Amino acid sequence: MKTKSIMVQGTASHVGKSVLVAALCRIFVQDGYRVAPFKSQNMALNSYVTKDGGEMGRAQAVQAEAAGIEPTVDMNPILLKPTGNASSQVVVLGRPAGNFPAQKYHTEFAPGALDIIEGALDRLRMENDLIIIEGAGSPAEVNLQEHEIVNMRIARMAGAPVLLVADIDKGGALASLVGTLELVEPEDRDRIVGFIINKFRGDLNLFRPAVDFLEKKTGKPVLGVVPYFQDFRIQEEDTIPEDRSRGEQVEGLGAVEIAVIRLPHISNFTDFDSLEDEPDVRLRYIGGNDSLGRPDLIILPGSKNTIEDLAFLNRSGLAGQILEHRRAGTPVIGICGGFQMLGRELNDPLHTESEFTQIKGLGLLDISTTFTPDKITNQVEAEVAGSGFFLYGAPSSRVTGYEIHMGRTELAPDLRPAFTILARSGEKVYFPDGAVSRDGLVFGTYIHGIFDSDGFRRHIVNILRGKKGLEPLAASGTTSVLEQRRQDYDKLAALVRGSLDLQKLYQVVGLAGPAPGGKQKCL
Repeated sequence: MKTKSIMVQGTASHVGKSVLVAALCRIFVQDGYRVAPFKSQNMALNSYVTKDGGEMGRAQAVQAEAAGIEPTVDMNPILLKPTGNASSQVVVLGRPAGNFPAQKYHTEFAPGALDIIEGALDRLRMENDLIIIEGAGSPAEVNLQEHEIVNMRIARMAGAPVLLVADIDKGGALASLVGTLELVEPEDRDRIVGFIINKFRGDLNLFRPAVDFLEKKTGKPVLGVVPYFQDFRIQEEDTIPEDRSRGEQVEGLGAVEIAVIRLPHISNFTDFDSLEDEPDVRLRYIGGNDSLGRPDLIILPGSKNTIEDLAFLNRSGLAGQILEHRRAGTPVIGICGGFQMLGRELNDPLHTESEFTQIKGLGLLDISTTFTPDKITNQVEAEVAGSGFFLYGAPSSRVTGYEIHMGRTELAPDLRPAFTILARSGEKVYFPDGAVSRDGLVFGTYIHGIFDSDGFRRHIVNILRGKKGLEPLAASGTTSVLEQRRQDYDKLAALVRGSLDLQKLYQVVGLAGPAPGGKQKCL
């Protein structure tokens, strides 16, 4: 069978394209097809590291997981990681290609990237029955049409029909759909085969006249109206929604409060999804205008621009709040860039990150970090090496995660590492990682995803419970992170399957229906 494709584009950013692609991946693989996601160019700070050490957008990794396959950089051949001042680090097929100002990227780099994109798409076609392609922003951005490499140009390259998605929760969905059709080229207008109205709240019967109007006005069918969902989680691409905090949902003396500092260039905030899902954890994201309150734990997350975000902590007064809480006995954990901020100093002699040659850190760990142009990206397995408040008595089982950083950190001679890395990208190693303060109340690590290890996560929360005089909870009482994600993908697929006209969808894709022996179990 010749590989089919379909593309999901939106009337704007953040209309739910990524989640809908994940849902379609799950639906079609359940129906017996080999499916892969694809996004030619993604702009995100929330990234993922593949088994072979390549970096790609997390959204495509989530979509691959929904499809039950291993993520590869071909699913996202170009990743843009904003660094500030209208510039981005450009990652090509998993490896950094340099930093580009926006103008230079669009006029000089993008036109030459089409061969890279087509090569990645062709490799996916060789191994799959169906490619589900995600666009970016809107195809109606007329100022970007000449050099765009992520919307209609890719649809034409793939020969893909296009589903156009609008977010009705924001308002103006009908106008956005009609307006988008008016602004795209006639050839591309014909390629749009239908609409999806996303994030609908209320009575669908009351919305029916609007659907009828839209279909009559445009001559395009509405393939479905997808409800707004809140009872399960699909990992976000790049933005922490305002309603992410479970602060109002966890009540009683059993609640452990964790404050994550919401840095301007926060990266890989999905590190904390598993903590947020614990039944006894109240997790809050704290921005520059917020008070830390009285948390049981403060976490400094990863950052794409560590030095700028450290300066933000100082300007906003959050640095002072963190130090005050630490003096009062509140433990602190730093992940990647957050780990670097905990040290005595950060050095940037080649100006890899900033115009500063050196800047003072928070001084909570006796370490020094020097930035270099080389980027370390690996999936890792590690074991606990440190001791003290958090790490003493931690489960002996390994934690898994990934490294993604551009700095080297030196520890004071008497400081212990937090972990020992035992495997990097499948190769056996023995390498120290992170550091633990002398009193054990502060530790940092370069390993993202440590809280996804169920036993280790529960150990951390139970240590915090013990500090409050509360009994520990058993890890067996909670669903594993992996199993929870599988259940959420199935819930998402069921919701979207029940909301779309699947017969029409199969028709526009060019498939007769579910494959013989469909309804596969997704792994």
